[in-house]
Amino acid sequence: MTSHLIDDTDYRILQYLIEDSTLSHKDIGALVHMTGQAVGARIRRMRELEIIEGYTVRWNPAKIGQDILAFVTVFLSSNAAHPPFQQFAKNHDSVIELHRVSGEGCYWMRVRSRDQDELNAFLDELLEFGNYRVNLGMGQLK
Repeated sequence: MTSHLIDDTDYRILQYLIEDSTLSHKDIGALVHMTGQAVGARIRRMRELEIIEGYTVRWNPAKIGQDILAFVTVFLSSNAAHPPFQQFAKNHDSVIELHRVSGEGCYWMRVRSRDQDELNAFLDELLEFGNYRVNLGMGQLK
């Protein structure tokens, strides 16, 4: 949709930022053969166009005690359950990602917890909205 709004150089700058958002404009400029100031102007333009919506950090959840990663497929009990469930999921700290999906289930969530007890407490709360299926993450490959 927005691909016509950026050129190949913008796209390369975007790819470098996606890989490492801590790169300076000067460092990116060296990679795309531009000045840091010109790179900064292109990044500002991509932010204004909402191509770049923000920045994030890669982190190690296990280092802060979030050892359990669960992928939860949610099956809501009724159509009326959608708004309260969405509010619940958006406000719950354990839910780190939420998608409405087609096919089997209504929603897909990525959930982090300290331990099995915390995950079970979360799943008990989830029963208010319907049923679920849980798959535990065994290790991240990519």
